Amino acid sequence: MQRTRDDLANLQPHYPDMINEVIDLTDHSRNMIFNMTLEEATEIVASGDPKKIATIDGHFAIMARSGHIIRMARSLQLPMRYFIVKKVAGPALLIAERIDQIQEWLETQGFGDQFHPSYTRMVPAHHLTEIALVGCPDPNPVCTRFFNPPRNCQNDNYAERYIQELSSGISNWLDTIPEHEPIGVLFSGGIDSGAVFLATHHVMKTRGMNLARLKAFTLTVDSCGEDAKQAHDFLAQLDLELFHEIIDTPRNWIDLETAVKTIEDYKPLDIQAGAMTLALCRGIREQYPDFTYLIDGDGGDENMKDYPIEENPELTIKSVLSNQMLYQEGWGVDAIKHSLTFSGGLSRACTRGYAPMSKYNFRGFSPFMLTNVIEIAEGIPFIALTDWDHEKLYALKGDIVGEGVEKVIGHHMPIFEKRRFQDGAAKERAFGDAPMPYRKAFHSAFDC
Repeated sequence: MQRTRDDLANLQPHYPDMINEVIDLTDHSRNMIFNMTLEEATEIVASGDPKKIATIDGHFAIMARSGHIIRMARSLQLPMRYFIVKKVAGPALLIAERIDQIQEWLETQGFGDQFHPSYTRMVPAHHLTEIALVGCPDPNPVCTRFFNPPRNCQNDNYAERYIQELSSGISNWLDTIPEHEPIGVLFSGGIDSGAVFLATHHVMKTRGMNLARLKAFTLTVDSCGEDAKQAHDFLAQLDLELFHEIIDTPRNWIDLETAVKTIEDYKPLDIQAGAMTLALCRGIREQYPDFTYLIDGDGGDENMKDYPIEENPELTIKSVLSNQMLYQEGWGVDAIKHSLTFSGGLSRACTRGYAPMSKYNFRGFSPFMLTNVIEIAEGIPFIALTDWDHEKLYALKGDIVGEGVEKVIGHHMPIFEKRRFQDGAAKERAFGDAPMPYRKAFHSAFDC
């Protein structure tokens, strides 16, 4: 039986089989918290108060211990995993960013026979995860939502507020970066990366920052990707092409096994997109050895519910518009199809961007994944605006983002037809869409 929060609180700290050791392998410096110190945020997570956790502004993945209860909370961009280690002296909780970190620690400490990737657990974004392990078998964690934005509640100004909140998040992020450091935008010329580039340029210009620090990087594979022309046209229409740089990479950099091992997943669309991010990050790193800070538009599609529903037999427009943050969180932690190993939605798929950037020692930032931005998006009256019509839904993102950019930034943003990263960066989509090769590559990566 799954425990509740009251059950956890009532457990006695001296119980002999409780967790007596916590090993935290996460990099605390990856947290980007804008309104308090990491120590203050950690105290808030330790309190176990979801309302207080919701006040943490930024991207974070935090573990805190309060007596006999271990608490973990993360926002959408930063992954966080855990594993119960069976030791003679009692169980231990191992926390890490990646599955291979868990595997390596277990093997070096003599517990390698306990490892299997399916035994690892992913903390779901926007939820406080609490564990007090008692006895065997291992209990499920208790997950309590801390981010619960109201839906379909805004009647006007949502386009302007959406881009204002995006710009505010970018401004907060820029405050954390040394003033001499360059800023790179992963840029395809699409709606999301376009809005991010224009908002970053606008904030830097308004604040009197050196615009020579800013670059817009576009990937093309073997000089064949259509995104390169689209990105150039986007910037040329706004007389901003001087910021553009094309990163041309060879086709042999796009490798299935490397992509799966880096991203630690087997979902075809995420692996395809992640493989392109890997190539782009590698190309930037080879040309700019000292470059650190990247910003992207990941999360914009999820916020505006802009995916072809017809491509997924599990979805209908009613399921997309009726379920809170479906694309960000999947079907929810209480759903039968929710995976403890991988979480759901972008909460799971965030590794397609985070892992490639980390592999090449970049510090990435996805402002569309900030809760303040998502809250505005969730409040948009999608049902009233679309009347359950697919085509109206697909057109909505360009209308809303374009209007917001024009009102906040003053640019009439070029809007091109939607195209996935894996389709725009190369002549053809890598690896195909059949799921079995991805699963085989995943199993091979962990020898299982």
